[in-house]
Amino acid sequence: MAGITSLLRAIYSGGGNEAERSVLTDRPGNVLMAQGLSPYAEMTRKGQGWSAMNTTALAALVVRPSTLSNCTLFNNEPEGGLTYIIDRAFGFNLVTTAAEGRQGMWLCCHPRGLVSPVNDITARGSHACKANYGGRAFLATNFTVTNNGWFPVGQTTDVEPTGVLPGAVLTWHAEGRLLVPPQCGISTQFVASVVGETWTSGFAWYEVQLDLL
Repeated sequence: MAGITSLLRAIYSGGGNEAERSVLTDRPGNVLMAQGLSPYAEMTRKGQGWSAMNTTALAALVVRPSTLSNCTLFNNEPEGGLTYIIDRAFGFNLVTTAAEGRQGMWLCCHPRGLVSPVNDITARGSHACKANYGGRAFLATNFTVTNNGWFPVGQTTDVEPTGVLPGAVLTWHAEGRLLVPPQCGISTQFVASVVGETWTSGFAWYEVQLDLL
């Protein structure tokens, strides 16, 4: 298929150097390009990427989740503010039981109307090693939420029947498939086939200005 070539004037931020570059498109008009950086590298460079998790381990459920979260991320931006692009949800199995079983992670997306939680998880990890977090994300542990429809994500992990040491990690790579607009939230919970499993959990996200429909 023959390409359709047009010209683009690129302005380099380093010193005002201008140059024309060819842009190749296919017949429907899709731009053909080679990615110069790894995904999310530019948002990370801008300091938009953050991670946080709770440190208090909570018992996994042995039923479907309902109105209690393990960890809730709430976007406390005002209407028209930044949207959180969810990169990952993750959990760490702090205590296991000496019984064989399986367990998995569930998520729930909360629309506007969720009561803002108390921000009891204050530590934030910058994906670009920035010192201070200046955003409006609230994170809460063991928070009462509305059951807006929980769904399982990722793979299950097996419970070893040989001891009570920590170690299992569950991670689900959302990679932008979930968004948290202003005044909305997202929660984690864990379900196990045996009683006594405890988990901490959290999220990695990017804070970006988006035009939402």
